[in-house]
Amino acid sequence: MMHRTPAPSHEPVRAAIAGALAMAVAMGLGRFFYTPVLPGMMAGLGLNAADAGIIAAANFAGYLLGAVLAAYGWAAGFERRLALGALVSTVLLLLAMGLLSGVAALSVVRFLAGLASAFAMIFTSGIVLSIGLVHRDPRVQMAHFSGVGGGIAVSAVLVYLLSLVEFSAMPAWRVDWFAGALLGAAGLVAVAILLPRPEGGASALREPPIAWTRPLVALTASYGLFGIGYVVTATFIVAIAREGAESPLLECLTWLVTGAAAALSLLAWKPLERRFGVAMAYLLAILVETVGVAATVTLPFPWSALVGGALLGITFIVVTAYGLQLGRVLASQSPRRVLALMTAAFGVGQILGPLGAGFLAARTGSYFLPSLAAAAILLLAAGITVLGGALSIKSR
Repeated sequence: MMHRTPAPSHEPVRAAIAGALAMAVAMGLGRFFYTPVLPGMMAGLGLNAADAGIIAAANFAGYLLGAVLAAYGWAAGFERRLALGALVSTVLLLLAMGLLSGVAALSVVRFLAGLASAFAMIFTSGIVLSIGLVHRDPRVQMAHFSGVGGGIAVSAVLVYLLSLVEFSAMPAWRVDWFAGALLGAAGLVAVAILLPRPEGGASALREPPIAWTRPLVALTASYGLFGIGYVVTATFIVAIAREGAESPLLECLTWLVTGAAAALSLLAWKPLERRFGVAMAYLLAILVETVGVAATVTLPFPWSALVGGALLGITFIVVTAYGLQLGRVLASQSPRRVLALMTAAFGVGQILGPLGAGFLAARTGSYFLPSLAAAAILLLAAGITVLGGALSIKSR
């Protein structure tokens, strides 16, 4: 009697594609679409760097609130519904950005968009990464987080192509937001079809409180400082590119290079991770990003924007993914709680970063000092990682 080999499950593939698209919508569009549209908004609405920093910080404040709320057990069993609802909200809020004006109104919308993106990221990641672990397929995590870079790259091309078209009825930056909403809606439909349903029994269990150890405290602190250090470049790099030369093509290339590098970053870092471990790769990525942040204001133009964007892209997804992976190892009984609380620490950093950088840039008339300060903070994050014992973490 012949025994048939069981057919391979398609669930990891569906989860990987759904995760990538969800992250492209929630993060690539919901979070980072602000960056390529920002120069046009600043010109069209008369915003200065401080105004732009306030609007960006509002988004990160919403992200922080979403992360804190997601840490509690009220969501158990409803993760998929919440993830899809957050993506619907993201699309509607992209649309709202094209309809409103004024720092206060735009800040409210960006606050709500941050809340939605945090819910989408945490609840989608909980479903997708769990499926990857069950099937022991690391490609699921790689594809999932690469969606952020894919969304960034696509948005760069979208904004550039729209810049080639003359719009007489409304400002071009408003059209950008409407187009982003349309693109997000297409991604939402695909996610709704593909995202698997989590196992009911597992998802309904309430997680125990996190047991805080010295390495976990150090990891969380470095992750929060990373939020400050990376977000200055991530928010203002296209504006920095515009300062050097009023060129839509260069602005597109800067953000496209950032997104493409982000999409490939986990694959590019895989050999180093296998050789030295996740914790060492996490540390090295922070150090490389430190160089990239400094490069945006120290290298000659246009290499400052292009090299800075490439080094930002090749590292920030890696630091995010590896940091959360290490957190799950240190708090294996409370994976959603640690994901949410580390994201909250990250969120605090992201609020402080654009606020401080925006006001400093407005006062000095340059992004030079804010970027160097951000690089120094990234060095501090690397130091805490080493001194706190986080390098001793052995990831599965």
